[in-house]
Amino acid sequence: MNYQLNNSQSKKYDLEERTSRFGEQIINFCKNLRSDLISTPIISQIIRSGTSIGANYMEANGASSKKDFQNKIFICKKEAQETKHWLRMMVVCFPEKKTEIELLGQEAQELTMIFQKIVSSLRD
Repeated sequence: MNYQLNNSQSKKYDLEERTSRFGEQIINFCKNLRSDLISTPIISQIIRSGTSIGANYMEANGASSKKDFQNKIFICKKEAQETKHWLRMMVVCFPEKKTEIELLGQEAQELTMIFQKIVSSLRD
């Protein structure tokens, strides 16, 4: 049984593409950041959480049951929330990049809300 969003919702949100693009944006943003004792672990964490949103969404699309799909989508939401946290820490490390970081944060927030809506609709 397939628990993906229906076609009209898929076209509207295209989460596979959107989450992949977000991961790419995180990687590209981090590529040119200075690395020091404080920033290196934060950069590493944000790359892990920001790219895992899309990876977990891909796993959700291959879910074997509604429960499995729901669990994977919930992980997507948690990873998006974690990414927001690391982005907040990035502003402290790189205040000169605040505008770029805030744009990434807006996308992380939108993804969080989308995944929350999916999780909530599955509970109904």
